Formats: sequence, C-alpha cells, structure tokens
Amino acid sequence: MTRTDGRGKYDLRPVKITRNYLKHPEGSALIEIGDTRVICTASVEDRSPSWMKEQNRNKVQQDGWITAEYGLLPRSTGTRTSREATRGKLSGRTSEIMRLIGRSLRSVVDLTAIPDKTITIDCDVIQADGGTRTASITGAFVAMVDALNYLKEQNVIKTRPVKSYMAAVSAGMVNGEDLLDLTYEEDSQAQMDMNVVMTSSGDIIEIQGTAEKNPVTKKEFYRLVDVAHKGVKELIVAQKEALKGVMGIVWPDKV
Repeated sequence: MTRTDGRGKYDLRPVKITRNYLKHPEGSALIEIGDTRVICTASVEDRSPSWMKEQNRNKVQQDGWITAEYGLLPRSTGTRTSREATRGKLSGRTSEIMRLIGRSLRSVVDLTAIPDKTITIDCDVIQADGGTRTASITGAFVAMVDALNYLKEQNVIKTRPVKSYMAAVSAGMVNGEDLLDLTYEEDSQAQMDMNVVMTSSGDIIEIQGTAEKNPVTKKEFYRLVDVAHKGVKELIVAQKEALKGVMGIVWPDKV
C-alpha cells in the first residue's frame, strides 16, 4: 500500500528531539514525530510519595519514585477538546496513559539509587497525529535522564541509575500490511494496532495491542513486535543524539 505521507512500510516519521526545551525544569524535551509534538518535563522533589512511607514505616530511607502526568491541549486535535480539569476528573484513557509512562520509566531506573526523591514527568501534547503515548514515553526518557544527571552533578546522588535506554513506538496491520509508526488516519483503519515499549536490546517492557473485527495469529503478532523493535532502535539513536554532550554521561548501551 502507499502511505499518505509517502513513507515505506517500515519507516518512522521524521523524528526530532530538542533537549532543554524549557527553562525551569530539571529536565525537559520537545519531541516531534511527524506532526505529533509533545513537551516532556521532569521535575525533582525532595520527598517520597506518602503511600510509600506508609508501606515502609520502618525504613529510614525510602526508595525514589517516578510518576507521570499526561494531557492533550484543547486544540492539539482536529476539534477542541475541553481540558479535563474543567470536567472535574481524568478520563480512563488519560489515567491509563499516565500509568504506562510511569511504569515504563521506572522499569529502566534503579530507584534505590535516588532515595527520598520523586521525579514527576509531565507530558503535554501540543499537536496530535497518532502515537502521542509512544512519543511521550520516548521524549520523557530524555527529560528524565537530564533530571537524573542534574542530581548527579549536584552530588545529590552517587551513581547514574539508568539501567538501559528505552523507547516506544506503534505498529499495526492496515489493509493486511504491517506498518510502523501509525498516523491517526492509519490507526483508525487498522485491523490490529499495538504500542510497544522496549529496551535497545529488544527486551519488552510493555505491549498494548488490540485486534479489530478478527483475531490475529501469533505469527502476525510476533512479526509486528519485530517491526516495532526496528523502530525502537531508531528512536534510541535519536535519543542518543539529543543527549550527546551531557557531561560525564555513560549509560548502558546495547543498540
């Protein structure tokens, strides 16, 4: 099939990650993937979550924590979407994406190395054209690394606690063909679409996948996972390019 933007089946949309996009946060990045744009920030607080303190009352020092918030700006989409704050509660979709981002980031960080610290990731979608959650995860990793590097440079933590690079991308079947990095239009027509979060070596952090109308075979499923791994490796190259020049930064590298 011919994709509307002229890409090959296994091509990512153009990717650009701009570090230090905002002045105030300890870490920030603007990620642009095609027409999808997300501002990701990482803010450091000198506290552990209250629920963690309650669970571990006898511990003098609590493990660190990483949590995330996510939202669409009202005109990030084709029609205006009211801010969820004005509606009084988060949608199920937003809550699920926030949890996904937090889980994904925590999976590659040694939380014992950032004791009594909470890093809050904010992902604000300023323009959406499919793949906002995967773009958020990929950009949030860069913002988080900068925040952790800030803590190291301030001698607040002793080691750099990131265990692996990781990124996320979508893959799906549209008109019977496997495609990487679906646009909104492609996603709406997909017989199967999935969001895949992986490390650079291909270890799986999370897969969210749904078939429409008909089930997919295991062979088709695993084939899409391989397609996603190709995209993740390319996104990690973009992350490394964005993080180039971070003082003293040495992260595990299996690309």
